[in-house]
Amino acid sequence: MKRSFRSMTAIIAAASAMGLGMAAAQTEIADPSAPVEHKGQLVIMTKFGMQRLAPYFQTLAQQYQEMHPGVTIDLIQEDDDSVKGKTKTLVASNSIPDVYFSWTGTWGGNFVRGKRAVDLTPVVGPDSEWGKTFAPAAVDAFVYGGKNYGIPLYLDAKFMGYNKTIFADLGISEPQDLDAMLAACDTIKQAGITPISFGNKEAWPGIHYLGQLLAYNVPREVLERDFDPATAEYSHPGYVAALEQFAQILNRCTIGAGVNGVSYQNAIQDLSDGRSAMYYQEIIEFDNAASAKTKLQPQEFGFFPLPAPKNAAGDPKALEGAPEGYMISTASPNVPLALDFMKFVTSQENAKVLSAPPYGQPSAVVGGSDPAQMSPAVVEGLQSIAEASYLMQWLDTVNHPRVASAWLSGLQAFIGGNLSAEEVVSQVRDAAAAAS
Repeated sequence: MKRSFRSMTAIIAAASAMGLGMAAAQTEIADPSAPVEHKGQLVIMTKFGMQRLAPYFQTLAQQYQEMHPGVTIDLIQEDDDSVKGKTKTLVASNSIPDVYFSWTGTWGGNFVRGKRAVDLTPVVGPDSEWGKTFAPAAVDAFVYGGKNYGIPLYLDAKFMGYNKTIFADLGISEPQDLDAMLAACDTIKQAGITPISFGNKEAWPGIHYLGQLLAYNVPREVLERDFDPATAEYSHPGYVAALEQFAQILNRCTIGAGVNGVSYQNAIQDLSDGRSAMYYQEIIEFDNAASAKTKLQPQEFGFFPLPAPKNAAGDPKALEGAPEGYMISTASPNVPLALDFMKFVTSQENAKVLSAPPYGQPSAVVGGSDPAQMSPAVVEGLQSIAEASYLMQWLDTVNHPRVASAWLSGLQAFIGGNLSAEEVVSQVRDAAAAAS
């Protein structure tokens, strides 16, 4: 889950506007009994544009076309950042593809409110044949107003990846709380190694840290109340506490304010190349951080959840993460064919390919993860996700766009030393009031 606040705000504004005076589409309900005609064109926008990931959908599209010669599949392959700009362009031109990538939370909700997402409840709801092939929590993440609008593809969550060799050489064990991690950072820094590589040029990496810290410091019921601008207060002291803890990580474990000028790709490369001891990453990045082609070998890669502070007011077993998936456009001329292709994509056989190297994207399909084919770290990460008491969604997709922008811009200013913790929270509170 990667995105910048400027492009996200523009996209959501455009998506929200779609529901006002635009007659291009009316909300459609998928018909499970509709016949599938294997002819025509499908346009599909993925978030698999990275060189390592691109072959997945390319191979599936080729296989599907070979099975059904009357079908042509055109792929729009974007990466984590470019998908935002492309979505903005397609929304503005009223050219949403038949199948398109979506995050959960407010991001996906705007397509629902803009009447751009087909109601998939009859075909992928929890009681449907197809819906039962997915992890229930993954299906539930795409529910809006009691209806299912998304097809989950993979599960995702955030962990601190680390170099086992560096830890062993310095006598460091996996930290069990935040203080222990900060102490480990001090030891690593004294050895002349960057403790945590961190790039916040794109703005979203910082709020990944903060989202996890908020889950630790603010009770779940308070967080979920504050996600809704109509009930938001942002008065709990855990918000300021989380920001202050983030500042400690920033100052003791990273290069400090300079992270605002470093890209997330350079940061993960530093871990892969052995220049840093840790990098806070998503499970879908594990097989990219350590592989046969990187200096950091898979057997040297370890991970742990960002440690919780002692005696925090929130949930110490919460984990930041959310499934990601795809929606079907209400403007699509061939919804049955689009659904048929996505059923092919999410077959158990193809799910196992997705979960294994080089892709390493743990499938949301039940039985779609074969430990024998997957890297051990991804297998262990999936177990950690299953054991989490609560999945804290990404702050910039679960919140109203005004609030998301306030978090993103405020945290960048906080990192740069231009806002205090209290001022960031005040800015977010004002944004929620303006959005209510």
